[in-house]
Amino acid sequence: DHHWGLRVNALLPDGLFNARQGRILEVVAANLPDTYHGHSLREGYTGVKSLELDSLQGFLRRTIGLDQPPATPAEWLAIPEEDITHVINGQIWHDPSGEFSAVRRAFANYYPEPVRLRRIAHWCRFYSGMGSYAVKRALLRNNEYYATIAFSKAIRWGVQLAFMLEKTYYPYDKWTLAYFERLPRLAEPLSPLVNEAVKLSTPWERKYQLLNQIADVLDQTMVADGIIKPHPKFTESPTSGYRILEHAYAEIIQNLPAELAGIVPVWDQIHWESFHSRYVKSLDMATWDGLLNLNPEESESE
Repeated sequence: DHHWGLRVNALLPDGLFNARQGRILEVVAANLPDTYHGHSLREGYTGVKSLELDSLQGFLRRTIGLDQPPATPAEWLAIPEEDITHVINGQIWHDPSGEFSAVRRAFANYYPEPVRLRRIAHWCRFYSGMGSYAVKRALLRNNEYYATIAFSKAIRWGVQLAFMLEKTYYPYDKWTLAYFERLPRLAEPLSPLVNEAVKLSTPWERKYQLLNQIADVLDQTMVADGIIKPHPKFTESPTSGYRILEHAYAEIIQNLPAELAGIVPVWDQIHWESFHSRYVKSLDMATWDGLLNLNPEESESE
């Protein structure tokens, strides 16, 4: 993936990082070979081959928006789930202070249950109300532009819901399918539906039917897990479609503590994008274009 190659990520306390960063990088750079076991050592953001040095607190602020593990439901709900993967992935080789290991432990058992339920409710609301319902309305109006947008969002929300029901953090979109297919319970019933739905050759009416089948699998799983109560089979409306997951949304919301019901989970990568925007602002345009592999075309006169 990005910056593939041999690399050590070293996280230091803020004070040590600010005081010794330059000297550490200088010493390491002077003593590294060009290759290791046949693999070249590439430079990363820090400009030193195979070492990414960072402040632990800064790393956490860029990913989860906090400099310590979340302590309240509001803090948990303000973390974009896909950015938690930065914190939990990879092997810890050396942590004498135990500080980063403590952060790992805080995320090890997934979300606190009330927080997980609030997130499930939110995704149910959007899958049904802004996803399958919107696809139905768009198809009734022959609006393929809106149908495409609503369908794509619904598929994404449905797959992410499967991760939540499995109590597994979902990754970035480009990695989601690979990890989705490893889910122990829901990969088997959902993968065939998802794979057929996303094919460009699948007709719109079939795509819509598949969204409803995905919703049924998710709904039945929530009943089996005791998240919602058993309920009668509902019929599909000819004008508003099959909003089964909004039934689940309401039941979950009504059983949550009052202080949680009005908190909207964050799903955009706001903390990382804040950092990224400041990083880009620090560059000149030629450097930025180079990072994007944007090279000026040679004029005919040249």
